[in-house]
Amino acid sequence: MYDSDAFKTEETTEALAPEMLQAILVGELETLFQVSQVLSESLNLQGTLSRVLEVLDQRVGLERGLVALVPPEKDELVVYALRGVPELTAGDIRYQSGEGIIGEVLKQGKSLILHRITDDSRFLGRLGIYDPQRPFVGVPIRSGDEVLGVFAAQPSSSQKELLGERARFLEMVANLIGQTVRLAWEVESERRALKDERDELKRTVRGQFGFDNIIGHSFPMRQVFEQVRQVAKWNTTVLIRGETGTGKELIANAIHYNSPRARGPFVKLNCAALPENLLESELFGHEKGAFTGAISLRQGRFEQADKGTLFLDEIGEVSPGFQAKLLRVLQEGELERVGGNRSIKVNVRVVAATHRDLEADVEDGAFREDLYYRLNVMPIFMPTLRERLEDVPEIAHFLLQKIATAQERELSISDAALRVLMHHSWPGNVRELENCLERAAVMSSDGMIDRDQVLLTGIEERVTGSHGGQIDLADENLDERERVIAALEQAGWVQAKAARLLNMTPRQIAYRIQTLNIRVKQI
Repeated sequence: MYDSDAFKTEETTEALAPEMLQAILVGELETLFQVSQVLSESLNLQGTLSRVLEVLDQRVGLERGLVALVPPEKDELVVYALRGVPELTAGDIRYQSGEGIIGEVLKQGKSLILHRITDDSRFLGRLGIYDPQRPFVGVPIRSGDEVLGVFAAQPSSSQKELLGERARFLEMVANLIGQTVRLAWEVESERRALKDERDELKRTVRGQFGFDNIIGHSFPMRQVFEQVRQVAKWNTTVLIRGETGTGKELIANAIHYNSPRARGPFVKLNCAALPENLLESELFGHEKGAFTGAISLRQGRFEQADKGTLFLDEIGEVSPGFQAKLLRVLQEGELERVGGNRSIKVNVRVVAATHRDLEADVEDGAFREDLYYRLNVMPIFMPTLRERLEDVPEIAHFLLQKIATAQERELSISDAALRVLMHHSWPGNVRELENCLERAAVMSSDGMIDRDQVLLTGIEERVTGSHGGQIDLADENLDERERVIAALEQAGWVQAKAARLLNMTPRQIAYRIQTLNIRVKQI
């Protein structure tokens, strides 16, 4: 093993004419410059390193170049680039530390210079590419104090007197390679981390908006789920119908994240939140100088949603004038920015939602018939909460966990409170239920939401059938409190009539009203 410092350049080059030595040094400097250019072009290590070996072969006669690196979290040398043997595949050749000449350079971390490669007993000849009569130079590739790999080549036999100079030159090239390798690995590590984070976020989002995480096991909701599963497969335009607070946006999310467009953007816009002039700019974008305040070009929501999904909430609120502009995009798949004269093609799936009776609006001329048919390709009707009261307990538990996270404490709800919630008509649907639970949580000092906290929110205590009809007072599933409330409701809150329904005396029902803490409705 030769240390490169011990193999003095002066001793090996003193016989050369100054003019020849000057030419060699100039050639090396030019080659270093070209090598640095190659290394700066790409962080694709195999392609870049192969190009470096090609430059060294053609410009300074360093043939059969080899670059072997120890990849992160590995303990063996892997050949990344090999010059002159196209049938060998880089990456399939590996060396352990101390194995052969290449492995020894890695182990010692020092340069190795051989006048004839077969003079060293450690030469394995595994690659079958080296000329046994020619010199060999191997140098470590470093980044700081860390040895990242080995760089080796065979100078021509005519360069034996230049071996020290060639070793010094290879060390300079190896330093450049070491910087590039370290940068490439750091970039690759960051890229993998970002990719893993992106994939984890996508799994989280898909899980959050998957069918298993949409709450509801009632028959109306099972019908909605089946429709969503079918329509998510295709690029069909979807119109989600239903009252405010029924979860239309949640269904739009489920359609996008379970569709082939899930990798694309999901862009949302509430059409009722903007006036017509701003809505056009928001959806279609604008050119610089299109109007006062348009200081730069801006892409609209359609362009932002290209190759993804655009959710247009409250589509029934847009004006008839704007409906015509929207119709063109849906029909032709192209738009013009405000202030522009160039058509821009977009590939967007539109999912719209409305709480309005669009059929009545079409009849009245408030909504374009052609736009209605363009949007209403696949309608999905969201059931109201009062149509699926059996889902209230599950929805309430879910919302309560959300509120508990916001309040940073544990919250729970009693069965008595759930029964009160299940007998409410919920004109505001799930949004009203969430507000009710949040108010009840505020009223609860210990985190337990009972019937009393629910009643303090303004919810009236009622007992009705599962579909709002009159309840059977002989139903054995009713507890005493529910039976008394049901009788009072059927009797119009006249205690004497309720007592007769229950085969009680007025004193008995008055006693039960007091002991069961029933709030009597004044009539």
